[in-house]
Amino acid sequence: MYIYNVTINIEENIHEAWLKWMREKHIPDMLATGKFLQARMCRVMVVEESGGITYAIQYHAPSREVLQQYYEEDANRLRQDALSQFPDKFVAFRTELEVVDEQSFRL
Repeated sequence: MYIYNVTINIEENIHEAWLKWMREKHIPDMLATGKFLQARMCRVMVVEESGGITYAIQYHAPSREVLQQYYEEDANRLRQDALSQFPDKFVAFRTELEVVDEQSFRL
């Protein structure tokens, strides 16, 4: 399993509109590519000195190959959509994580 993690710092003055767009449009569009099994959006609980509100969105891909297909077939279109919706209002960086172990608490 691979996690495609996008960390975004969004300006406070458009935060609510961005959050609505992420929930109703962008994350569903990402999942509709068929390349991700699930998505999780988390608010980063560290206050940035530069301001804004930071989120980490994690998209779970079943393999590195499927993630590579996302980059080749879908990434540019979906990134451009975000840039056109909120030009110059956010900073994003992306990381890939490979899940090497997963454990859960069981009652």
